[in-house]
Amino acid sequence: MTTVTEIPAADPTTAFAHFAGKLSFETDPADVAYALKAGDADFVLIDTRAKGAYTKSHVPGAVNVPEGGITAAWLAELPADKLLVTYCWGPACNGSTRAAMRIAALGRPVKEMIGGYEYWVREGWRTEGKRPLDARVDTPKPTDLGLFC
Repeated sequence: MTTVTEIPAADPTTAFAHFAGKLSFETDPADVAYALKAGDADFVLIDTRAKGAYTKSHVPGAVNVPEGGITAAWLAELPADKLLVTYCWGPACNGSTRAAMRIAALGRPVKEMIGGYEYWVREGWRTEGKRPLDARVDTPKPTDLGLFC
């Protein structure tokens, strides 16, 4: 017996509920990129990084959280019929989690893009902004990843 099998796997019904529940809270860069590429973006991307990092480079079409943060008035400016998807710079930043929590508290449906901007770039998806990246061509430097939440 290995540490993998030492604790038995959940029964399929319980496993399905767990994984479906997990996906109700998160999406990933590839799913977002393919939806954007196909023109099927039935969501609004919200970049929770500092304004300077966002201005330098961000996921195409993303909006940045204003200095005042997420408020009911700011959310009212976003399409009411769209899912909101938050992201920060990467897995070590919880800015997108905090933003998603605030959005949910204000009554809007929300998911978090796991991996954030860092994994968007690592997976080779294009960015836009003053210094856009194309990871298939450019080798991003740590400063390009906007390492500030």
